Amino acid sequence: MKIIIDSNIVFSAILNSQSKIGQIIILGSKFFKFYTVGLLKDEIEEHKDKILKISGFTNQQFIKSYQIISKRITFVDEILISDKTFLKAIDLVSDIDENDALFVALTNHLNGKLWTGDKKLITGLKKKKYSKTISTNDLYEQFIEKQKTIRRKLK
Repeated sequence: MKIIIDSNIVFSAILNSQSKIGQIIILGSKFFKFYTVGLLKDEIEEHKDKILKISGFTNQQFIKSYQIISKRITFVDEILISDKTFLKAIDLVSDIDENDALFVALTNHLNGKLWTGDKKLITGLKKKKYSKTISTNDLYEQFIEKQKTIRRKLK
């Protein structure tokens, strides 16, 4: 399954790789294919000082956490998304949050599921009959089921 990850999920995973979100990305990468927009790398760099302050990480700890998370995610260059797909995404999120348009466009481009914790975005998209979102809890349940299936097969 292709999972497109929004900014907040990636930031959460970097801040705490031991969290449910961090573990889904780290351990779930054998079950799911994780993607995000290429511009997120720039956004992470822009907010590095804030991440260091919030987390209490040293620069080395930040780099290690960032590497652990980012190596399990494919960063897709936005230029690969067609204008038509991008314009449809803008139309979908224009009255919710236009900052999420790239993530919705990438979700549509890859025919995946958008993993976001943004309740306003999820609710707004569902009202528009857009069903390509997945919550952390739903993804975690799928992750646990896949792990159980593997354990059963190993016995």
